[in-house]
Amino acid sequence: MKKHIPTVASVILGLLFIMSGTVVLLKLAPMPKLPEGSPAALFMGAFGPTGYMTFVKVCEVLGGVLVAIPRTRNLGLLVLGPIIVNILAFHVFITGGAGLLEPVLLIIVALAAYLLWTEREAFGGLLR
Repeated sequence: MKKHIPTVASVILGLLFIMSGTVVLLKLAPMPKLPEGSPAALFMGAFGPTGYMTFVKVCEVLGGVLVAIPRTRNLGLLVLGPIIVNILAFHVFITGGAGLLEPVLLIIVALAAYLLWTEREAFGGLLR
C-alpha cells in the first residue's frame, strides 16, 4: 500500500493542474472580476492580452499530464515547479498574503513537496 501513495498523490496533483488549465484555456468558467486598479488586476491585465497566461496554462496542462504518469512524474515536477513557485509569489507579493491558506493551494504545495521528497534521489544530480 505504501508504494501506491506517490502514484495517488501524483494523479491528484496532475488532475488539479489539468482541470485548472483546461478551464481557463477552454473558457469553461467566467474569470472572476478583480477590483479595478488593484495590484492583482494590473498584474492580470498585463498577462491576459499578451498571451502569457495562455502559455502558462498550456504548461500547467502539460505538466499535469506528465506528473500524473508515473514514468514521467519527475519531468512533470520540473515543469510544474516554477508554476507553483509563481502561484505562491503571486499570493505573497501581489495579493499581500491573501489566498495563501486556500485549501486547494495548500493541497497543491503539500502534494508537490511530498512528491519531491519521495523522488529526491532522482533530483540529486541537479544539485551537484
